[in-house]
Amino acid sequence: MIALNQTVAGLYIDGAWQHGPQLLAVTNPSNEQPLAQVAGGDAQAVERAALAAQQAFAGWSSTSGAQRAEVLRSIARGVEARRERLIELQSSNNGKPLGEAGMDVDDVIATFDYYAGLAEVAGLDVDVALPTDDFVARVRREPCGVVGLIVPWNFPMVTTAWKLAPALAAGCCVVLKPSEVTPLAELELAAIIAEAGLPNGVFNLVCGTGLAVGAPIASDPRIAKVSFTGSNAVGVQVMQRAAETVKGVSLELGGKSALLVLESADLALAVELACAGGFFNAGQMCSATSRVLIAEALYEDFVTLLKQRVAEIRVGDPFTGEWDMGPLVNQAQYQRVLAHIEQGVHVGAQLLLGGQRPVGQPCGYFVEPTVFTEVPLDSALWREEIFGPVLCLRRVADEAEALRLANDSEFGLVASVVGQDLQAAQRVANGLQAGLVWINAPQVIFPQTAWGGYKQSSLGRELGPWGLSAFQEIKHVVRAV
Repeated sequence: MIALNQTVAGLYIDGAWQHGPQLLAVTNPSNEQPLAQVAGGDAQAVERAALAAQQAFAGWSSTSGAQRAEVLRSIARGVEARRERLIELQSSNNGKPLGEAGMDVDDVIATFDYYAGLAEVAGLDVDVALPTDDFVARVRREPCGVVGLIVPWNFPMVTTAWKLAPALAAGCCVVLKPSEVTPLAELELAAIIAEAGLPNGVFNLVCGTGLAVGAPIASDPRIAKVSFTGSNAVGVQVMQRAAETVKGVSLELGGKSALLVLESADLALAVELACAGGFFNAGQMCSATSRVLIAEALYEDFVTLLKQRVAEIRVGDPFTGEWDMGPLVNQAQYQRVLAHIEQGVHVGAQLLLGGQRPVGQPCGYFVEPTVFTEVPLDSALWREEIFGPVLCLRRVADEAEALRLANDSEFGLVASVVGQDLQAAQRVANGLQAGLVWINAPQVIFPQTAWGGYKQSSLGRELGPWGLSAFQEIKHVVRAV
């Protein structure tokens, strides 16, 4: 179990916990107080982890689906057993309200259970129909090898589960890099995984910075594939390094998603979904629907109701009371979001609500829920991912304008549509250039449905059977009769 207020081991390699040369300071974003130091790794640690995974691959890849499923279910039960501890670490290190942290832990459990089920059928051969009786063919799906998993700070454990569970289910061995900003819950999860019965070397973890650990993972020739979630700028660097050894790459990157409020929308529901889409996890989501496009006939009433709803959002330290929104993850992100807000005002956007530190929160990286109107379409506020609690509102004349503005983005991760005319809502959903569209629903994500988007938001898909396929190679065997 991770002990706070001391230096903890940040490496798990070949079945053993180790201290590395990189000391990573971990801070509570709610009060800016230190939580622990993590002794993370470097390029040499990555090399040892990749070698251990390579040596373990032959054994793990030849195990049965039932054996892999047993391990995955053991991990899920271990997470259940330590649920409260994981919630505490998630909230302390990331600043999430306790309810949100609980959702994260439940997502981890559901993901490992789901891929346990898929593991049981992952290696089955399938007959292929041929146009002749002179040959028979079968297709096999085999694990792609050692994989490097690089995960972000906004959803610790969750993004890890989305990658790690299908990788293990496929029969791959893993080198995992958690974010150096939020490693504590990830380390606790790693301790659970270490107790679940995996052979040594199948699962390896190396904490550290992107330069010290992430870059070597992307470059290591022993690693057959890299799955990365994070910013577009770093995603490009991962692709460039992976190209040196022509390894597979999956990327889940940025978003600048839209919520479309149609003329038939239930206003109360639309306002609730706008707040959830913009302020959940303090807006630190690649799926944040930060551009809200409202039918002109509803615009004024929507703004009135939104003001009332935002005024009810309570912002504070999850351990000091009942709060709806926590802080940003660290000082760098806090300053970045405030700079975006300041720039938005400078270019002429109208600050309707928020934009400051909340009253009564003298420390911590807190920013009020913030709403802009009249945002220039060429501004960074409208076009760039802010990763903070900032909504931009815009009235639209009709459905066509709403679709045009929603799709006018280099990103295409998700979108939301609100409208009681379900035929129109479905028509709009079909016209959106996004990988996942919700209609009259919050951003519910199931392990069974794909995650990923169009354009610069993604390369490949996670979750569902597509998430498993991301860690498999396809082999056809053709035999003459």
